[in-house]
Amino acid sequence: MTISRGQLAKIIGKVSSALEEPYEELLKALPGESVLNVDETGHKNNGKRMWTWCFRASLYTLFKIDPTRSGDVLIDVLGKEFDGVLGCDCFSAYRRYMREFDVTLQFCLAHLIRDVKFLMTLTGKKDQAYGTRLRDALRTLFGVIHQREQMPTGVFQTRLEAARDAVLQVGQQDVPPGRHAQALAKRLAAHGKSYFTFVTTPGVQPTNNLAEQAIRFVVIDRHITQGTRSAGGQRWCERIWSVIATCTQQGKSVFDYLYAVVQSYFGDGKTPSLLPEG
Repeated sequence: MTISRGQLAKIIGKVSSALEEPYEELLKALPGESVLNVDETGHKNNGKRMWTWCFRASLYTLFKIDPTRSGDVLIDVLGKEFDGVLGCDCFSAYRRYMREFDVTLQFCLAHLIRDVKFLMTLTGKKDQAYGTRLRDALRTLFGVIHQREQMPTGVFQTRLEAARDAVLQVGQQDVPPGRHAQALAKRLAAHGKSYFTFVTTPGVQPTNNLAEQAIRFVVIDRHITQGTRSAGGQRWCERIWSVIATCTQQGKSVFDYLYAVVQSYFGDGKTPSLLPEG
């Protein structure tokens, strides 16, 4: 049987409608999470630049397409009541959210390491030396982390915090005049501890890899489809991407979930939730 483009659009519209309730349930649950990793990537709708935001919790992921990349999205989605830790990069939207609502952030440590390595590639000897000192201090910190099993808990925590303090101290001493070194030193002075929230907060990852990995297939989809063409298309993408990512996290069949939610939508059964049981 051949399905026309119009028929396919109607089917997708119905499935999207069926997914509205479980998607909204995830959206309402986000502010109550203790740890969230967030990332964003460009999205085009009829050629107009928009943004796809990814909110990854421990057992579910939600995608939201929005016209802006500003902190307004975080305020709209997480509100003032979010009291967990937000894993992210050092982009201004997250810094604004932290500043206005006193939210705890974990900036991606991998990004900091990348910036340190970049300093070591510069031609200036002082920049290279500064980068090398920072690299060595970070190596010491990871050396402590790798020895965790060989230390009593109290000793490990004390040494880890000391290694963190050493990185921040090195980052703000003998800073060369080059703009890259100065920019990094100013960032460490203002937000340095946010790179090391994981040191004192169990369950927090030092990098933002979880969100970056979750959003990767959305980037691939964007390259293939060239984005969306309507508000309906945006809602479909948000919902189906959230289903795919969440079912994958929970080890569930995407097809089985979609079958159950559509069956419920056209019948009298309860809409199956995407939230983890218990």
